[in-house]
Amino acid sequence: MSDPADLPEPDRIEGAPHPRDTPRLFGQAEAEAGFLSAYTGGRLHHGWLITGPRGVGKATLAWRIARFLLATPEDDGGGLFGAPPPPETLDISEDHPVAARMRAGSEPALLRLTRPVDEKTGRVGQQINVDSVRRVKHFLQMSQADGGRRVIIVDAADEMNVQAANALLKLLEEPPARTVLLLVCHRPSAILPTIRSRCRELRLTPLAPDEIAAALEQAGIATEGAEEALAALAAGSVGEAVRLAQMGGVEMYRDLLALFHDLPRLDRGRALALADAAAARGAEEKRALLVALLDLLMMRIARTGATGLPPEPQAARGEGELLLRLAPNPHAARRWAEAAQSIGGRVQHGLAVNLDPAALILDTVFKIQETAAG
Repeated sequence: MSDPADLPEPDRIEGAPHPRDTPRLFGQAEAEAGFLSAYTGGRLHHGWLITGPRGVGKATLAWRIARFLLATPEDDGGGLFGAPPPPETLDISEDHPVAARMRAGSEPALLRLTRPVDEKTGRVGQQINVDSVRRVKHFLQMSQADGGRRVIIVDAADEMNVQAANALLKLLEEPPARTVLLLVCHRPSAILPTIRSRCRELRLTPLAPDEIAAALEQAGIATEGAEEALAALAAGSVGEAVRLAQMGGVEMYRDLLALFHDLPRLDRGRALALADAAAARGAEEKRALLVALLDLLMMRIARTGATGLPPEPQAARGEGELLLRLAPNPHAARRWAEAAQSIGGRVQHGLAVNLDPAALILDTVFKIQETAAG
């Protein structure tokens, strides 16, 4: 893999456009307004921690902020005709030279730090290492000539190893002039408290179903009319909705509902077929999705019992009736919540020690049957 264009991008969701190529951000107006308020109020911090669940637009916001900062002229005091009106949006025209350079990966004032990719094998590293962060010194030396702003995007900050985190902390403690660091972070608890304390936080929230649908349409993801089901299963995450759409997740979830339709009675032949399919060679990603959907189903059952109502929107016709039957009251909700935690732990342990995946899935199905039997 010598051609850089063929290398995977660690900060890109497979099957979807890269965040730098995503023109609109849906559902995060409050976070955008928070950044704009700081900018127009003269409180532009040198470090920003962009947090929230996976797949809700954190990287897209980071690229929007970077594009905005590099394309927006700094206020020099107003000049002859007074200061220009403060910007009301982060939008930058796609025709702007900065936007064009960012799409091409040639913007000299922008540095992107992600997990390293081996150019020979195409394999993506597990962590952002200290060598990646050390690139910052060279970047700052090369980009200081024009005297303009510089932006560094770290995606994701919770993927840094200890040495990389300490190197980044030094940057935050002694921030370079006219440089803004944007740290995409899925799990703030996984990064150094001293890094968190030196950044301003922009917290993103799960998207509403209509926002999920709009984001999927923008990304060109074929949904086959299953937008509502994808929104139900994705828990407000566009990234998860993309994964579900690409891997047939809605159909898989509906198959699970059909399998468990008559619980505590169970069609063992169908259960065996499910386990065998999950254990097939090359089915690792499908198996991981199946495990996630089994856990999601149990949690949706528990939520139904706790609230007395099935979650909205529903992922399939008849789902609400099934969930209400399996968890008609808070007592049943507690039983299902405890089962989800116990079963989930057993599955993760089994996968970690390489147990037979067919036996593992079948055991999970039988544990769900036992829970339904009370």
